Amino acid sequence: MNDVDPARRGAIKRLLAPKSVAIVGASPTPGSLGGGVLGNLERFGFKGDIHLVNPSRSEIGGRPCVASTRDLPMGVDAAVLAIPGKGVLDALRGCAERGVGGAIVFSAGFAEAGPEGAARQREIVELARKSGMAIEGPNCLGVVNYIDNVCLTFGVAAPFAPAGGRGVAIVSQSGAMATVLRAALHARDIGVSCTVSTGNEAIDGVEDFLDTMLDDPAHACVAMVVEQFRKPRAFLALARRARKIGKVVFLLHPGRGQAARQSAATHTGALAGDWEVMRACAQSAGVCVVESLEEIIDVCEIAMRSPRLPRGGVAMITDSGAFKAITLDTAESLGLRMPELSPTSSEIIGAIAPGLILPTNPLDLTAQALVDPDLYRKTLRPLLDDDAFGSVLFGVIFSSPHMAHRKNKPIVDALRDFKPEKPVFLAMLGDEAEVPADLIAQFRELKTPFFRSPERLMRALARLDQWASRPLPPEGGEAPEAETLPAGTVPEHRAKKLLRPFGVATPKGDLAQALVDAVAVAARVGYPVALKAQSAALSHKSDAGGVILNVASAEALRDAWTRLHGNIAKANPALELDGVLVEAMSPRGVELIVGARNDPDWGAIVLVGMGGVTAEALGDVRIMPAGLGVDAIAAEISALKGAALLKGFRGDGPRDIRAAAEIAAGVGRFAQAHPEVREIDINPVLVLPEGQGALALDALIEVG
Repeated sequence: MNDVDPARRGAIKRLLAPKSVAIVGASPTPGSLGGGVLGNLERFGFKGDIHLVNPSRSEIGGRPCVASTRDLPMGVDAAVLAIPGKGVLDALRGCAERGVGGAIVFSAGFAEAGPEGAARQREIVELARKSGMAIEGPNCLGVVNYIDNVCLTFGVAAPFAPAGGRGVAIVSQSGAMATVLRAALHARDIGVSCTVSTGNEAIDGVEDFLDTMLDDPAHACVAMVVEQFRKPRAFLALARRARKIGKVVFLLHPGRGQAARQSAATHTGALAGDWEVMRACAQSAGVCVVESLEEIIDVCEIAMRSPRLPRGGVAMITDSGAFKAITLDTAESLGLRMPELSPTSSEIIGAIAPGLILPTNPLDLTAQALVDPDLYRKTLRPLLDDDAFGSVLFGVIFSSPHMAHRKNKPIVDALRDFKPEKPVFLAMLGDEAEVPADLIAQFRELKTPFFRSPERLMRALARLDQWASRPLPPEGGEAPEAETLPAGTVPEHRAKKLLRPFGVATPKGDLAQALVDAVAVAARVGYPVALKAQSAALSHKSDAGGVILNVASAEALRDAWTRLHGNIAKANPALELDGVLVEAMSPRGVELIVGARNDPDWGAIVLVGMGGVTAEALGDVRIMPAGLGVDAIAAEISALKGAALLKGFRGDGPRDIRAAAEIAAGVGRFAQAHPEVREIDINPVLVLPEGQGALALDALIEVG
């Protein structure tokens, strides 16, 4: 199923914001799961009806108990199952009979516990589908809704209403990570609207909960920790919708270092690992993909606290020349843009302290800032007015609380007076040095995020700038109709014939079954030519002596024809060739690898890398979803580590990157048109001088 089931949306909304709750396994025992849920609901001041289920008690704390879920009143919105796993199915059946909207299952021992547990989980799925009941879990930590004062988890939690009724929505398969992220944001005084722990996702997963959050203004942004997407294409559709409505989805997805799920013999299969495919598709759909727990916390703070998301170049004001150099190194490694000052702001700043402060970015106020702390204020204004910068970052040394107050008073005063529309950030140099709490509070009140690590802040800014500057590609239309290919290996001569109508340029040539045909083809395309043996069973032609290059004349061709067939007969006497591909030799150029595959989860993806062993040895590849435009693909090619070879290197002129991008785009369109294709491998693609095009010198297609 590629789309979120709209029929379940109402049930999930009832589960997340219930007006009535049943606690199955309610208990007065301190530390019990059911007792924890009841205590949280009372602590949060839940105003709805609370129904308790315990077959051994008639009341708990003055609240009546019923013996079974079948004794509940009709239409309870949410049931929390705080009972052992063996009783879950019967309790859920009772919930279904009484029209419960949704259930949270804390219990473990289902799909994560082996075949028997998986069978029990399948029964939950079947029950949920028949009844329309939403299911969170099993093996989850529940829901905390800070907007509606609903706390359906067993760990002790405290109310924390987000300012303005808007906060970060947290969706995590891991209950522990949901808790950690929520605690970290609260520690920074950032509101959380809701946390959802999805656990095993028997039927309702992260995609379903994300769907209910996008149109709710209470959720300012969404932070997700996902180990596996069970409905990835539904997630991509939701991500595109989020980007269109201006709601950022932040994603932390573990598994970067794991081996690819499937490593095929071709470069495409070996190089396009699962995590990289996920990242390419998610980023293209508008997701801000982060790589650590620190990053997701930091970007959430910036998104919630800044007047707007930072975008574009960053200006830094610091009071250390050494840190200025460190900043430039860090920015370069992160790809964070730090443009030069405009002539106007350069002139203004140059006149503030002539001979002492140079108008550069980063701007070093030197020790003069100790003499005149008002320099922080004086230099901020022109940088805010400079269109070269989308945000301003203070990197200030804190050596003592006294110094922190002395330096930051003019910054605070300036922020109050200027009320900047651009984001402004304060990062201290000093890590855990003591900082007066009132100073941090002042900055937060002024919508100025405070960081104890400039490097963490710069990393978060770089991540957000990369997200903001990546345009959302146009929606892909229907894949062109194409005849389904039979399973197996498609040899080079036929692969090229199939790919040419999709814009994949190849050398001039043709297949020859006899020597006389080969001579005719060579005469037509012009010498020198290449001869390549063709058979679906001969994917590695060179190893069998099936490739002879630089054949310069008809006489040489006759000799090469005989040698080639002799090599094949020696290597594999039973092999019957389709023929010999005769092609014009290509001029010198830079080699790339271009490939594609139809990923069972994410759809058609394209890979481009530097040729030779560079891609495999150094991981110098770019992965992208099929359907990107030629300009976007050209930008990805230009971001390769070895792209300097394409842009003009050691006297060579620039290469035709756009023509290479057109080949990659065509390969992607072919993969979309043929979902039965497992992999396409074009190695190499020869990139000629700018304006002269690019050629697919070899091609292999695996079907099925």
